[in-house]
Amino acid sequence: MPETPAPAAARSSADSRTDHAQLVVGLDIGGSKTHGALWRGDRLVAEAKAGSANVQNVTPEDAARSLGGLFHDLRAHADGSPVTRVIAGSGGVDTPADADRLRALIAAHAPHAAVEVVHDTRLILAAGGATTGIAVIAGTGSVAWGITPDGRQARSGGWGYLLGDEGSGYWVAREAVRRALHRHDTGLAPDALDAAVLALNGITEPTELIGLFHSDAGRTYWAAQSRAVFDAAHDGEPDAAAILDTAAADLARLVLDVASVIGVPGPVVLGGGLVMHQPALQDRLRARLAAAGIPDVVVLAKDPVMGVRFLM
Repeated sequence: MPETPAPAAARSSADSRTDHAQLVVGLDIGGSKTHGALWRGDRLVAEAKAGSANVQNVTPEDAARSLGGLFHDLRAHADGSPVTRVIAGSGGVDTPADADRLRALIAAHAPHAAVEVVHDTRLILAAGGATTGIAVIAGTGSVAWGITPDGRQARSGGWGYLLGDEGSGYWVAREAVRRALHRHDTGLAPDALDAAVLALNGITEPTELIGLFHSDAGRTYWAAQSRAVFDAAHDGEPDAAAILDTAAADLARLVLDVASVIGVPGPVVLGGGLVMHQPALQDRLRARLAAAGIPDVVVLAKDPVMGVRFLM
Protein backbone atom coordinates (compact mmCIF):
# COMPACT_ATOMS: atom_id res chain seq x y z
CA MET A 1 0.00 0.00 0.00
CA PRO A 2 1.21 3.56 -0.63
CA GLU A 3 2.40 5.39 2.44
CA THR A 4 -0.18 7.75 3.97
CA PRO A 5 1.32 11.23 4.22
CA ALA A 6 1.77 12.48 7.76
CA PRO A 7 -0.57 15.26 8.87
CA ALA A 8 0.80 18.73 8.27
CA ALA A 9 1.18 19.37 12.00
CA ALA A 10 3.16 16.15 12.45
CA ARG A 11 5.42 16.99 9.51
CA SER A 12 6.03 20.45 10.88
CA SER A 13 6.92 19.02 14.28
CA ALA A 14 9.35 16.49 12.74
CA ASP A 15 10.96 19.18 10.58
CA SER A 16 11.37 21.38 13.64
CA ARG A 17 13.10 18.59 15.55
CA THR A 18 15.42 18.00 12.60
CA ASP A 19 16.18 21.70 12.22
CA HIS A 20 17.22 21.93 15.87
CA ALA A 21 19.25 18.73 15.97
CA GLN A 22 22.96 19.15 16.65
CA LEU A 23 25.29 19.88 13.79
CA VAL A 24 28.15 17.40 13.41
CA VAL A 25 31.09 17.76 11.04
CA GLY A 26 32.99 14.69 9.91
CA LEU A 27 36.47 15.00 8.44
CA ASP A 28 38.52 12.51 6.49
CA ILE A 29 42.01 14.00 6.39
CA GLY A 30 44.13 12.14 3.88
CA GLY A 31 47.56 12.70 2.44
CA SER A 32 46.16 14.37 -0.69
CA LYS A 33 42.90 16.00 0.35
CA THR A 34 40.47 16.67 3.18
CA HIS A 35 36.86 15.59 2.74
CA GLY A 36 34.27 17.09 5.06
CA ALA A 37 30.61 16.29 5.65
CA LEU A 38 27.98 18.12 7.67
CA TRP A 39 25.14 16.31 9.42
CA ARG A 40 22.14 17.78 11.17
CA GLY A 41 21.16 14.95 13.46
CA ASP A 42 21.22 11.89 11.22
CA ARG A 43 20.61 13.86 8.00
CA LEU A 44 23.51 14.58 5.66
CA VAL A 45 23.32 18.29 4.82
CA ALA A 46 26.44 19.08 2.80
CA GLU A 47 29.89 17.94 1.73
CA ALA A 48 33.05 19.88 0.87
CA LYS A 49 36.62 19.15 -0.13
CA ALA A 50 39.88 20.99 0.34
CA GLY A 51 43.61 20.35 0.29
CA SER A 52 45.26 18.07 2.82
CA ALA A 53 45.24 19.14 6.46
CA ASN A 54 47.53 16.30 7.49
CA VAL A 55 50.48 18.04 9.11
CA GLN A 56 52.75 15.11 8.24
CA ASN A 57 52.29 16.14 4.61
CA VAL A 58 51.75 19.90 4.71
CA THR A 59 52.77 22.83 6.87
CA PRO A 60 50.51 23.86 9.79
CA GLU A 61 49.75 27.02 7.82
CA ASP A 62 48.60 25.05 4.78
CA ALA A 63 46.59 22.70 7.00
CA ALA A 64 44.87 25.66 8.66
CA ARG A 65 44.14 27.20 5.26
CA SER A 66 42.57 23.96 3.99
CA LEU A 67 40.45 23.59 7.11
CA GLY A 68 39.40 27.22 6.92
CA GLY A 69 38.13 26.87 3.38
CA LEU A 70 36.37 23.61 4.10
CA PHE A 71 34.58 24.88 7.22
CA HIS A 72 33.60 28.04 5.35
CA ASP A 73 31.92 25.93 2.68
CA LEU A 74 30.16 23.71 5.21
CA ARG A 75 28.95 26.60 7.38
CA ALA A 76 27.16 28.01 4.35
CA HIS A 77 24.68 25.14 4.85
CA ALA A 78 24.38 25.44 8.64
CA ASP A 79 21.71 28.19 8.67
CA GLY A 80 23.70 30.11 11.25
CA SER A 81 23.69 27.26 13.79
CA PRO A 82 26.99 26.41 15.49
CA VAL A 83 28.75 23.12 14.90
CA THR A 84 28.55 21.22 18.18
CA ARG A 85 30.73 18.22 17.39
CA VAL A 86 33.57 17.35 15.04
CA ILE A 87 34.84 13.81 14.42
CA ALA A 88 38.09 13.87 12.46
CA GLY A 89 39.85 10.84 11.07
CA SER A 90 43.43 11.47 10.04
CA GLY A 91 46.65 9.68 9.28
CA GLY A 92 49.68 10.68 11.31
CA VAL A 93 47.79 10.67 14.60
CA ASP A 94 50.18 8.42 16.49
CA THR A 95 50.43 10.08 19.90
CA PRO A 96 48.20 12.20 22.17
CA ALA A 97 50.35 15.19 21.18
CA ASP A 98 49.59 14.54 17.49
CA ALA A 99 45.87 14.48 18.27
CA ASP A 100 46.14 17.66 20.34
CA ARG A 101 47.86 19.55 17.51
CA LEU A 102 45.19 18.57 15.02
CA ARG A 103 42.43 19.27 17.53
CA ALA A 104 43.75 22.80 18.01
CA LEU A 105 43.78 23.45 14.26
CA ILE A 106 40.19 22.25 13.97
CA ALA A 107 38.96 24.09 17.08
CA ALA A 108 39.97 27.40 15.54
CA HIS A 109 37.21 26.85 12.96
CA ALA A 110 34.63 25.22 15.25
CA PRO A 111 35.03 27.01 18.60
CA HIS A 112 31.78 25.69 20.08
CA ALA A 113 32.38 22.06 19.14
CA ALA A 114 33.68 19.04 20.99
CA VAL A 115 36.46 17.75 18.74
CA GLU A 116 37.28 14.04 18.60
CA VAL A 117 40.35 12.91 16.65
CA VAL A 118 40.76 9.28 15.57
CA HIS A 119 43.09 7.48 13.18
CA ASP A 120 41.62 7.49 9.68
CA THR A 121 41.48 3.70 9.53
CA ARG A 122 38.57 3.93 12.00
CA LEU A 123 36.56 5.68 9.30
CA ILE A 124 37.40 3.01 6.72
CA LEU A 125 36.08 0.17 8.86
CA ALA A 126 32.96 2.08 9.88
CA ALA A 127 32.20 3.18 6.31
CA GLY A 128 32.57 -0.44 5.24
CA GLY A 129 29.73 -1.37 7.57
CA ALA A 130 31.89 -3.34 9.99
CA THR A 131 32.20 -2.80 13.73
CA THR A 132 35.06 -5.28 14.05
CA GLY A 133 37.70 -6.44 11.58
CA ILE A 134 40.69 -4.93 9.81
CA ALA A 135 40.88 -1.76 7.74
CA VAL A 136 43.60 -1.12 5.18
CA ILE A 137 44.48 2.23 3.69
CA ALA A 138 46.56 2.30 0.52
CA GLY A 139 46.57 5.81 -0.87
CA THR A 140 49.35 8.35 -0.64
CA GLY A 141 50.54 6.28 2.34
CA SER A 142 49.66 2.86 3.75
CA VAL A 143 48.54 1.39 7.08
CA ALA A 144 46.35 -1.37 8.54
CA TRP A 145 44.32 -1.24 11.76
CA GLY A 146 41.98 -3.69 13.40
CA ILE A 147 39.63 -4.03 16.36
CA THR A 148 38.02 -6.98 18.12
CA PRO A 149 34.48 -7.25 19.54
CA ASP A 150 35.89 -6.60 23.02
CA GLY A 151 37.73 -3.47 21.88
CA ARG A 152 41.32 -4.73 21.55
CA GLN A 153 43.16 -2.88 18.79
CA ALA A 154 46.31 -3.29 16.73
CA ARG A 155 48.00 -1.38 13.96
CA SER A 156 50.75 -2.07 11.45
CA GLY A 157 52.48 0.52 9.30
CA GLY A 158 51.47 4.12 8.88
CA TRP A 159 54.95 5.31 9.83
CA GLY A 160 55.23 7.81 6.97
CA TYR A 161 57.21 7.73 3.76
CA LEU A 162 60.66 7.95 5.35
CA LEU A 163 60.10 4.81 7.44
CA GLY A 164 57.50 2.83 5.52
CA ASP A 165 54.34 3.37 3.45
CA GLU A 166 55.14 0.26 1.40
CA GLY A 167 52.48 -0.51 -1.16
CA SER A 168 51.26 3.10 -1.26
CA GLY A 169 50.96 5.33 -4.30
CA TYR A 170 54.11 7.18 -3.29
CA TRP A 171 56.01 3.90 -2.86
CA VAL A 172 54.88 2.56 -6.25
CA ALA A 173 56.01 5.74 -8.02
CA ARG A 174 59.32 5.82 -6.15
CA GLU A 175 60.08 2.25 -7.21
CA ALA A 176 59.49 3.19 -10.84
CA VAL A 177 61.82 6.18 -10.49
CA ARG A 178 64.51 4.05 -8.84
CA ARG A 179 64.20 1.50 -11.63
CA ALA A 180 64.56 4.17 -14.33
CA LEU A 181 67.70 5.54 -12.66
CA HIS A 182 69.24 2.11 -12.19
CA ARG A 183 68.63 1.20 -15.82
CA HIS A 184 70.22 4.49 -16.90
CA ASP A 185 73.27 3.88 -14.69
CA THR A 186 73.79 0.45 -16.27
CA GLY A 187 73.66 1.83 -19.80
CA LEU A 188 70.15 0.73 -20.74
CA ALA A 189 67.96 2.95 -22.87
CA PRO A 190 64.56 3.95 -21.45
CA ASP A 191 61.91 1.31 -22.06
CA ALA A 192 58.12 1.74 -22.04
CA LEU A 193 57.85 2.14 -18.25
CA ASP A 194 60.76 4.57 -18.07
CA ALA A 195 59.31 6.58 -20.96
CA ALA A 196 55.94 6.78 -19.21
CA VAL A 197 57.56 8.08 -16.02
CA LEU A 198 59.56 10.67 -17.95
CA ALA A 199 56.53 11.80 -19.94
CA LEU A 200 54.36 12.23 -16.86
CA ASN A 201 57.01 14.50 -15.39
CA GLY A 202 57.63 16.45 -18.57
CA ILE A 203 61.32 15.56 -18.78
CA THR A 204 63.49 13.68 -21.28
CA GLU A 205 66.45 12.29 -19.30
CA PRO A 206 66.27 9.86 -16.35
CA THR A 207 68.90 11.85 -14.46
CA GLU A 208 66.47 14.78 -14.31
CA LEU A 209 64.35 12.63 -12.00
CA ILE A 210 66.93 12.99 -9.22
CA GLY A 211 66.55 16.71 -8.75
CA LEU A 212 62.80 16.56 -9.28
CA PHE A 213 62.36 13.84 -6.69
CA HIS A 214 64.32 15.84 -4.11
CA SER A 215 62.44 19.04 -4.93
CA ASP A 216 59.39 20.31 -3.07
CA ALA A 217 57.03 18.43 -5.43
CA GLY A 218 55.80 16.45 -2.41
CA ARG A 219 54.27 13.07 -1.67
CA THR A 220 50.93 13.88 -3.24
CA TYR A 221 52.58 14.73 -6.54
CA TRP A 222 54.58 11.52 -6.60
CA ALA A 223 51.68 9.33 -5.51
CA ALA A 224 49.81 10.54 -8.60
CA GLN A 225 52.69 9.32 -10.79
CA SER A 226 51.93 5.72 -9.77
CA ARG A 227 49.46 5.53 -12.65
CA ALA A 228 52.42 5.10 -15.00
CA VAL A 229 53.14 1.75 -13.33
CA PHE A 230 49.56 0.56 -13.51
CA ASP A 231 49.28 1.54 -17.17
CA ALA A 232 52.53 -0.25 -18.01
CA ALA A 233 51.48 -3.37 -16.09
CA HIS A 234 48.20 -3.38 -18.02
CA ASP A 235 50.21 -3.26 -21.25
CA GLY A 236 52.25 -6.30 -20.21
CA GLU A 237 55.43 -4.67 -18.85
CA PRO A 238 56.83 -7.37 -16.50
CA ASP A 239 58.78 -5.04 -14.21
CA ALA A 240 55.69 -2.89 -13.68
CA ALA A 241 53.73 -6.02 -12.77
CA ALA A 242 56.52 -7.00 -10.38
CA ILE A 243 56.26 -3.64 -8.60
CA LEU A 244 52.53 -4.19 -8.13
CA ASP A 245 53.14 -7.75 -6.91
CA THR A 246 55.50 -6.41 -4.26
CA ALA A 247 53.03 -3.69 -3.30
CA ALA A 248 50.31 -6.30 -2.76
CA ALA A 249 52.67 -8.48 -0.73
CA ASP A 250 53.57 -5.54 1.50
CA LEU A 251 49.93 -4.58 2.06
CA ALA A 252 49.03 -8.20 2.81
CA ARG A 253 51.80 -8.28 5.40
CA LEU A 254 50.24 -5.29 7.17
CA VAL A 255 46.93 -7.14 7.37
CA LEU A 256 48.54 -10.36 8.59
CA ASP A 257 50.49 -8.43 11.23
CA VAL A 258 47.28 -7.02 12.64
CA ALA A 259 45.43 -10.33 12.40
CA SER A 260 48.23 -12.09 14.31
CA VAL A 261 47.95 -9.61 17.18
CA ILE A 262 44.18 -9.37 17.61
CA GLY A 263 43.23 -12.83 16.35
CA VAL A 264 40.48 -11.49 14.07
CA PRO A 265 40.94 -12.51 10.42
CA GLY A 266 38.31 -10.26 8.94
CA PRO A 267 36.41 -8.80 7.39
CA VAL A 268 39.13 -6.76 5.71
CA VAL A 269 37.94 -3.43 4.32
CA LEU A 270 40.16 -1.85 1.67
CA GLY A 271 40.21 1.94 1.48
CA GLY A 272 42.40 4.72 0.17
CA GLY A 273 42.49 6.14 -3.34
CA LEU A 274 45.06 3.72 -4.73
CA VAL A 275 43.48 0.42 -3.77
CA MET A 276 39.91 1.67 -4.26
CA HIS A 277 40.54 2.73 -7.86
CA GLN A 278 43.10 0.22 -9.10
CA PRO A 279 41.57 -3.25 -9.70
CA ALA A 280 45.02 -4.64 -10.55
CA LEU A 281 46.12 -3.98 -6.97
CA GLN A 282 42.82 -5.17 -5.51
CA ASP A 283 43.07 -8.49 -7.34
CA ARG A 284 46.65 -9.11 -6.25
CA LEU A 285 45.89 -8.25 -2.63
CA ARG A 286 42.76 -10.41 -2.55
CA ALA A 287 44.72 -13.36 -3.92
CA ARG A 288 47.47 -13.03 -1.30
CA LEU A 289 45.03 -12.70 1.56
CA ALA A 290 42.95 -15.65 0.35
CA ALA A 291 46.09 -17.77 0.17
CA ALA A 292 46.78 -16.79 3.80
CA GLY A 293 43.30 -17.87 4.89
CA ILE A 294 41.58 -14.45 4.80
CA PRO A 295 38.92 -14.59 2.05
CA ASP A 296 36.52 -11.97 3.47
CA VAL A 297 37.80 -8.84 1.72
CA VAL A 298 35.66 -5.93 0.58
CA VAL A 299 36.57 -2.73 -1.22
CA LEU A 300 35.05 0.37 0.30
CA ALA A 301 32.14 1.50 -1.84
CA LYS A 302 31.59 4.90 -0.24
CA ASP A 303 33.75 7.80 0.83
CA PRO A 304 35.49 7.13 4.16
CA VAL A 305 34.06 10.29 5.71
CA MET A 306 30.66 8.58 5.67
CA GLY A 307 32.02 6.30 8.38
CA VAL A 308 31.63 9.23 10.79
CA ARG A 309 27.88 8.61 10.66
CA PHE A 310 28.45 5.34 12.53
CA LEU A 311 30.81 6.88 15.09
CA MET A 312 28.39 9.57 16.27
